[in-house]
Order: sequence, then C-alpha cells, then structure tokens
Amino acid sequence: MTVLVTGGAGHLGNNAVRALLARRRKVRVLVHKESASLDGLDVEKCAGDLLDRPSLDKALEGVETVYHFAGIVSLAPKDGPRVLHTNVRGTRNVVEACLARGVKRLVHCSSIHALACAGPGGVTDESRPANDGPSSNAYDRSKTESESEIGGGIARGLDAVIVNPTAVIGPHDYAPRLAGRALIDMYSGKLKVGVEGGFNWVDVRDVAAGALAAEARGRTGERYLLSGHWASFRSLGVAMRQATGRPGPKIVAPLWLAKLGVPFVGAHAKYTGSRPIYTAAELRVLKEHRHCDSTKARVELGIEPRPLASTIADTFSFYERAGLLEPGVHRGRSLSVEAFL
Repeated sequence: MTVLVTGGAGHLGNNAVRALLARRRKVRVLVHKESASLDGLDVEKCAGDLLDRPSLDKALEGVETVYHFAGIVSLAPKDGPRVLHTNVRGTRNVVEACLARGVKRLVHCSSIHALACAGPGGVTDESRPANDGPSSNAYDRSKTESESEIGGGIARGLDAVIVNPTAVIGPHDYAPRLAGRALIDMYSGKLKVGVEGGFNWVDVRDVAAGALAAEARGRTGERYLLSGHWASFRSLGVAMRQATGRPGPKIVAPLWLAKLGVPFVGAHAKYTGSRPIYTAAELRVLKEHRHCDSTKARVELGIEPRPLASTIADTFSFYERAGLLEPGVHRGRSLSVEAFL
C-alpha cells in the first residue's frame, strides 16, 4: 500500500522519503511548492495544500500510512498568526482526511517546542506538560495545539503516534533555515560573534529513522522525544573547524548582552532589508532543554543518536556538494519563510 508524506520535499521529509524508499515502500508526496529535493527519487508527486481539504482527500486515495511533516517553522513575531493557522488547521485537516479515508496509521511530527521547559537543571522528556504558558510563542503554541488535534483524532478512532525532535541538522538540507543557516553563517564568517548557550541537536537521518520506527513499533497515542546531543555554539564552531578547517566565531557574547542588542539588530535588518542575525525568541531557546532524556525512544523504538561530530561533518559535506557554501548563496533569504520540517 501507498505511504503519503506531507512536507516530503522539506529537510526532514525528504530524508524520511529516502528511508522509506530504501525499505521498498511505495511513496506519494504531497507537494505544496518546491520539490527539487525529490528530483531523481522514485516517488509520486501530488500537488496539494494542508489548508485545502479536497486536495488532501485526493492525495489520500489508496493510502495506508501517513507521515505528517508539513508546517511552517518560524519564531518571528510577525509570522505568528500564519504559523498558528497553518500548523493547527493543517493538522486538523490531515486528521479529518485520515479518518474519512480509513488510514491505518498516522505518524505526526511535532517538536520539542511542544514540551514545557523543565527549567535550569531540569530534564525534558515526554512527561513534560504542554508548552502553552505566557512565555510561549506562536510556534510553541502551534505545536501544542496540533498535538491536541491528534489527540482528538485518536479519541475518534484514529491510530496515531507523535514524534518530538529537537533541533534538526544534517544532510539533504536543500533550503537551510534556522539551525542550518546558523551553521552556514559560521562557515562563511558572517556570524563573527557567537552567543552564549546552545541546544540539543539531532541528526535528520536519526529523526527519519525514529519516525519510521514509530510507525512500526510506536504505541497509539504516545509521543517519543527524538533528541541527540546538547552542544553550545562554541562547541559547534570547534566541530566545524575539525570538519572543514574553517574557524568559527572567536568571540562569544553573554545572553544578557545579546538581548540588549535585539532592537538594534532588528532595526538594522529592517533598514537593509535583510534578515535579523538573531531574534529575542531565538535567544530564549538557547537556554532551554539542555538536558533531554530520550530513553523511551531508545527502548521502545531502538533509536540511538549518532555522534554529533559525524553529523556536522556530513552536513558540511552536503552543503559543499550542493554549492551552499559559496559566498552569497544563502544570504538575503528570510528566516520567516515557509519551511517544511
């Protein structure tokens, strides 16, 4: 039977498509706009939109399993309404279409952003409450509310499971955004001053493997945290130097100083028509989820994250082959554009 992948042209999506094809699965991809990352792959492309229910119904004809990866990834305040509307309404439409078509299993890709931060020294795992507090942003709430849509579908008889990856990096990143852009900016020298803090980084291939394992072995209604390794931007710079020979930022600014610069960074970006080097929301996540416990995914799904150094080396190797390390290739693109997980 056919597997449908929404957002299959995106970073995580096209890696999952490759993993499915390696297992000789018949894959159909819901394509919204660009699909260059799927060129040369033996997949069926189906034009559609998460907000267009009839297009989802058509894409789901004869489909047994759905991987829902599509959505907008943005921490920019101006994108908040669109992020909430697309991610939540889109997930609701996917759930409704799956129920109407009798889909046997839905694998929904959420995010660590759906889980409330455990605080300094605390541990983040699947038991954390929803990240819908007063400090949460639109993206956080969109992931939390999307999980509620999945829960509503399960209550109506849908067999669904959720995976929550941390910051995804890795090969086949054809349109780098957020984490990928930070790596490229370090390589190019555009990011001359690093910022204190870091995040939990996970290889996109491990997330794809986790999603496939969730389809096969995940328990209905359960979520699985797919984490990798916490590393500061300073450590990422060291790993990049070891992999490429290029130096990372020599200066690391404390978070309090970076926060003071937010208005000036924003004003400069507005004046030049470029993207901000960083935003207040991006600075906030650099001090969250330092300690992640992915024991549940390791035990139930058999997922073991690969070494971060290998991920960094493979990521820059891909960027080089794809021509994304050439000067100017990545500049001028906005962090707040539509992205597919």
